[in-house]
Parts: sequence; structure tokens; C-alpha cells
Amino acid sequence: MIRVRPPLPSPFYPPPLSPPLVPQSSLFFLSPSLWGPQPTPASGRRQSAEGCPASSALQRRWRRRLRLRVFCQGQQAGPLGGPPALRGAAPWGSMAMNYNAKDEVDGGPPCAPGGTAKNRRPDNTAFKQQRLPAWQPILTAGTVLPTFFIIGLIFIPIGIGIFVTSNNIREIEIDYTGTDPSSPCNKCLSPNVTPCICTINFTLEQSFEGNVFMYYGLSNFYQNHRRYVKSRDDSQLNGDASALLNPSKECEPYRRNEDKPIAPCGAIANSMFNDTLELFLVGNESHPTPIPLKKKGIAWWTDKNVKFRNPPGGESLEERFKDTTKPVNWVKPVYMLDSEPDNNGFINEDFIVWMRTAALPTFRKLYRLIERKSDLHPTLPAGRYYLNITYNYPVHSFDGRKRMILSTISWMGGKNPFLGIAYITIGSISFLLGVVLLVINHKYRNSSNTADITI
Repeated sequence: MIRVRPPLPSPFYPPPLSPPLVPQSSLFFLSPSLWGPQPTPASGRRQSAEGCPASSALQRRWRRRLRLRVFCQGQQAGPLGGPPALRGAAPWGSMAMNYNAKDEVDGGPPCAPGGTAKNRRPDNTAFKQQRLPAWQPILTAGTVLPTFFIIGLIFIPIGIGIFVTSNNIREIEIDYTGTDPSSPCNKCLSPNVTPCICTINFTLEQSFEGNVFMYYGLSNFYQNHRRYVKSRDDSQLNGDASALLNPSKECEPYRRNEDKPIAPCGAIANSMFNDTLELFLVGNESHPTPIPLKKKGIAWWTDKNVKFRNPPGGESLEERFKDTTKPVNWVKPVYMLDSEPDNNGFINEDFIVWMRTAALPTFRKLYRLIERKSDLHPTLPAGRYYLNITYNYPVHSFDGRKRMILSTISWMGGKNPFLGIAYITIGSISFLLGVVLLVINHKYRNSSNTADITI
């Protein structure tokens, strides 16, 4: 048998107690049949050490290439880097009794140098050996070109339809932050003016048909902050009696106040929007016409009837909230949000709309609904209007902005020109690529050598 050891010492490869055994069949080029009898120095072969057959230049190159050290009959490895020591050894051609074919896969037995305690070879399964059946399309001009043209012919008309529909939506925005000194609401930035009421005049150039939606919009307000989003107790909002008196710790630091539980708790409820907006039509300057604003029907049905519930009980709503206190920034408690019982407490729709957090720092939320009067008259005729604002919500501290939006809707929702532009752009690019590839294919499809193609 032949003994093999690593050529150089390494701190990551400790010196072996005894060199690993490699079967003769694995190193056929080192077999005795290739070595032959020990020749004389005149034969051109290098004189070997005592007890070893001579080796040719070819065999020595193989050993250097494989980084092997070969110990012959009657020799064993001495200290790492030292000469081999003579000992009695098994005759040539005999196999080691402790040889295991699995050691060749694992890198040797666990106790041998380079051996591992666990086989790191993947299991012989179709998944790990990547033999699962697979389907891969063959990309040819006959399949790729029609795909580009079909995408273009579908996306471009869809984009045009969405863009035209979006442009037909009537919308007007009025910023009433008051940072401009000439703004009527600039006086409301002073902390000493409470409450503050300001009026902004504007003109509708075109009539608003159908139902009109009034939104309030905020900018630079990060409702998507992780701690802000988690700062609520859904069990409390669902009317759970135990959560009402013992809110979740996620509501900290708006969990308790004056040694009483806060209802509703958390930072979301504490920062609820509380400006009051009123709209008037200036038909006659002496008697402006108030526009009726509907405050019900602005929240999602699932929120109103499933997620938000008042605490159970037959007594009044004030009695059910008697052991709680209002949020720190609120002027009045939750059971006084509205005079109507079906829009008061946790089921107040203004409160429900605010509790649905926005994904972006600039957002709008539905405030009121202006219902369509009749088919003969527009909901908001063209003319002069003014917006009466009770300015309560401070945004100057975080450089935010406030605005009021009046908008109609269509089958695709509110005004959103980006979606139509995106469809038109993708469709145009796809169609243009199809034309370019068609020209290239028509010009070079009969070329037998791709190297002849020059661009």
C-alpha cells in the first residue's frame, strides 16, 4: 500500500498521528507495475532511497502536481517535514483493512487529517442534485416579436383611457397652512390665539357634477413610522372591557394619564386631526349659502362594523367610559365626539378614518361627502366660494402643511395621471422594441455567420 501525507505544515491542518491510507487502485500511476525494478543510474532514472523503487520524470511530475509524498515499503512518516522512518509495512499490492470508500467522499475518516465528522455532500435526491424536470421557453423571433407588439397594443389604449378619465375628474386644492404672511390663516400660527377662525375665498371655474368628496391633506407627517403605527390597542378599540381599563403597553407613553387609563390610548389617537371645515357658496354676499356636508359614510364598512366597537353595556356611553380619561391632546373625551349615538365614541367615523394610517408622509383623508342633488343641477356650480376654518391642528412645529381638497371620482377612483402615463410609457417602449427587433431580424435572418453582423 501507499501512504500519503500533506506536503507542508499548516496551522489549519494539524500533524497526523499516522498518515492516511490510500488504496493502490486510487493512485494507479504510482503502482509497482509502473515502477518496475530499480534501475541503475545509467538508465536515466533518478536513484531512489533505500527500500523504494526508482521513479521516472513523469511519475515525479504527477506527484508534484498532486502535492503528494509517497512512502515506500518498509517506511513510515516521521515528524512533519522530516525524513520517513523505516518500519515493517504491508507488502506491495495489499489493501488497508480500515479502508472505507465513503472516506474518499467525506475526505477521510473523522480522525484522519482532512477528514470531516459529517458528510457535506448533498443528498442524492432530484431536488438537491438539480434533476427535477424543468420547462424553458425557446426564444425565437416568432415568439418574442408578437409578445412585444401585443403588450404595446394592449397597454397603450389602456393608458390613454386611464389618462383621459383622470383628466376629466374635477379637483381643486386650497392650502391653508398660513405660513405666508399674506394668508388669512397666518394669524392662527400664534399660540396665544385660541380658538382661531380664518376664511379663504376661492373660485370654481367649472361645475362639479356627481358626488363631491372633501378631503383634508397633510404633508411631512410620517404616519408610517414603526413606533407610531404600533402605538394603539386594537382590543380596546374593539370594545374589550378588560383592555379599556388596562391598555396595551404598546400605547406608551400615551397609556395612562392622571393614574387613569387613556381611551383611546396610543400616539395615533392622541394626534387626531381636529380642524373644522365649512364650505359656503357666495351667491348673494349678504346671504351666503352653506353647502351641506355629510359626515357619515366616510369610513370603511368593515372598520365601522367589525374593527371598532364601543364598550358593551346598557347604560349611557359616558357611564361606560367613566373610569377612563381623554387623550392628552384632546379637548373633549371620546364619548363627546358627536351628538348622534351611532356616530359617537369609538365608532365615530372621523376617528375611524384617522386611525387608518397612511403609507406616505404626504396624504389625504376623507373628511366630508357632498351628495349629488339632482340630475338637473350640478352639485357645486361654478362660482365664488369661501372656506371657513376653525384652525386647531398645529403643523408648524414639524414643518408640515395643511390643505383642503374638493374632488369628484370616476370608475377608477380619484385623480391619478401617473397610472395612465405609466401604461402609455411601457406600451410605447414595448412596441418600439418590437419594431427595432423586427427590422434586425428581417435584415440578418439569412446570415449564416453571426460574426458578419455589424452595428
